[in-house]
Amino acid sequence: MTNDDEPVRFDTKIAVLLRDDLAGWQRLNVTAFLASGIAATTPGVVGEAYEDADGTQYLPKFRQPVLVFAGSKEFMAVAHGRALSRQLLVGVFTADLFATGNDRDNRAAVKAVARDQLDLVGLALHGPKNAVDKVLKGAQMHP
Repeated sequence: MTNDDEPVRFDTKIAVLLRDDLAGWQRLNVTAFLASGIAATTPGVVGEAYEDADGTQYLPKFRQPVLVFAGSKEFMAVAHGRALSRQLLVGVFTADLFATGNDRDNRAAVKAVARDQLDLVGLALHGPKNAVDKVLKGAQMHP
C-alpha cells in the first residue's frame, strides 16, 4: 500500500546536457529532440495520459522530471566519454543537425563523423541516478 502524501522518489534520472553557447531556440530544439529519444526507447518512463475535469484527453508525459544541465564544448566530450564508459544509452545532437531538416539526413550526418570527432551540442541520458550524476559531475543546472 502506498501513501499518496509521501514524495515520489525515483531510482533513475533523466537528464539533458546542453552546450552552454547555444542560442535560446537551439536549446529548446535540442532538448525536445533528445527527450523524444528517451521517451521512444525506454519502457515505463512515460506515464498515463492526462485528462482535465471536462474529460478532454491530453498526451502522456514522462513520469519523472527531466533535468537540464549546461556545459562547455570540452565538457560535452568528457560527459560523452563518461556515459559510454558506464554503458549508458546516450542520445546525441551534433552541430551538424542544425543544417539538416529530417531524420534520414540527421542520422547520416552523425554517421559521417567518428565518435571522438562529433561536434556535440546536446546529450540525453537515462539511467541509475548515481551513474547519471557521475557523468554530469561538473555540469551546471541550466539557467
